[in-house]
Amino acid sequence: MLDILKDLIFSSGAVSLTGGNIVMWLVAFVLFYLAIKKQYEPLLLLPIAFGILVVNLPLTFLMQPEHGLIWFFYHYGIQFDIIPPLIFLGLGAMIDFGPLIANPKTLLLGAGAQAGLYVTFFAAILFGFDLQEAGSIAIIGGADGPTTIYLTSKLAPHLLGATAVSAYAYMALVPIIQPPMMKLLTTEKERKIVMTKLRPVSRLQKVCFPIVTAMTIMLVVPPAAPLISMLMLGNLFKESGVVERLTNASANELMNIVTIFLGLSIGATMTASTFLNPKVLFIFFLGLFAFVVSTAAGLLMAKLMNLFLRDKINPLIGAAGVSAVPMAARCVHKVGSEANRRNYLLMYAMGPNVAGVIGTVVAAAILLKNLG
Repeated sequence: MLDILKDLIFSSGAVSLTGGNIVMWLVAFVLFYLAIKKQYEPLLLLPIAFGILVVNLPLTFLMQPEHGLIWFFYHYGIQFDIIPPLIFLGLGAMIDFGPLIANPKTLLLGAGAQAGLYVTFFAAILFGFDLQEAGSIAIIGGADGPTTIYLTSKLAPHLLGATAVSAYAYMALVPIIQPPMMKLLTTEKERKIVMTKLRPVSRLQKVCFPIVTAMTIMLVVPPAAPLISMLMLGNLFKESGVVERLTNASANELMNIVTIFLGLSIGATMTASTFLNPKVLFIFFLGLFAFVVSTAAGLLMAKLMNLFLRDKINPLIGAAGVSAVPMAARCVHKVGSEANRRNYLLMYAMGPNVAGVIGTVVAAAILLKNLG
């Protein structure tokens, strides 16, 4: 009986616990708190946190190659490039490109906000990261989780957990990070600007947009094809108005299922042995730097455009050029309405916001083409 009890104790995970495991539990509990109490991106942070927790329970072997349950999700879903494009399919089915079509110049704001990616790319190299790692870190500035995962899985898979959690964390923290930047880089007079009404967008324009955009981007930057094709297919489902079942399935059931697998897989890559080293932890700082610079670049681009525009745009919408849809647009609307109660900036901000999604995918494709 004593021998059985001894075998039970020594075969349990408790005797294999390390200090690193406990530290990662604390990381998981922080994410649980942000997801449940603060409701910051709960659909993603909750499964990510659970993935971190269970993979840091010794002897569970959930990420053991060829055998672990979550390893199959990660290997076939992420390494085989299945989950990120499916996320984009669902995203496309929910996105309205109407504000961008009605005000095409806001495409420049989405492009301008990508400056943070390139600044951070060179900053990461200066801090000792190699080219592939620097590209994976830089893309965090786009605040686009699926694109970050897609690029990192190609260039630097060992950084996947850190870059993905950084991207989603900064997406969740948009309401905290962006308002101080907006107020710092704009005057109260600029924040009060009321923009002219957007022109109506026809159904034909909305149907043609995903087709023309997909063809154009994939001809110019072929590596963008897996993400941009699924994004535009989902949007074509939505705007065609003839496949409501496919639209609903893409935006709801499929999106929810792949989100579960994505969150668990990303969280499960964050073992204590891979996560707890200064180089990986420094990624969170560089990711924040990238996001801040991208926000600032979008705001400054809007101010620059106003020097040449007859109908001035509210420069706050430049902050929505990062692709954190729709959190950044909502944040712009909130700050704008605080300055002027007559300001309703949400639809105007959605233009650069969805442009930022396209811009981040293109930036990732350029990095992949040159570094992959």
